Amino acid sequence: MRISARADYAVRAALQLAAAPDDEPLKAEAIADAQDIPHKFLESILNDMRRGGLVTSRRGGNGGYRLARPAGSVSVADVIRVVDGPLVSVRGVRPPDLAYTGPAASLLPLWIALRSHVREILDGVSLADLATTQLPGKIVELADSPDAWDNP
Repeated sequence: MRISARADYAVRAALQLAAAPDDEPLKAEAIADAQDIPHKFLESILNDMRRGGLVTSRRGGNGGYRLARPAGSVSVADVIRVVDGPLVSVRGVRPPDLAYTGPAASLLPLWIALRSHVREILDGVSLADLATTQLPGKIVELADSPDAWDNP
């Protein structure tokens, strides 16, 4: 699985908003500077997140962006889906819409299983979990596996 720069930046921006004191609105420039994200690219991402209902925005001197709902109710998967679409696709096609024949027929259940596990992990971690460094035990366990850090 590949996480795009767009998805990475979106999650980082959402985390910056989740960590804002007293749910203060943050200006795009402040988020971009804090997370070292190109400002113009971030503006596009924030617009997608606004259209997707994850953030709200307000213009003016006291304006900026804030999460549209509590950080505990926004999963990492929610953010990725808004900016990148489906979590797992093959050549841009969702696994249930694929068909294989012959020796490749067993690929379909493999892609479905992959999607299931990606969903389980990314839907199971909220912005609040990340912002407070309180990852679910299952995630900590997976990350603590010695093999998890190897690049085969």
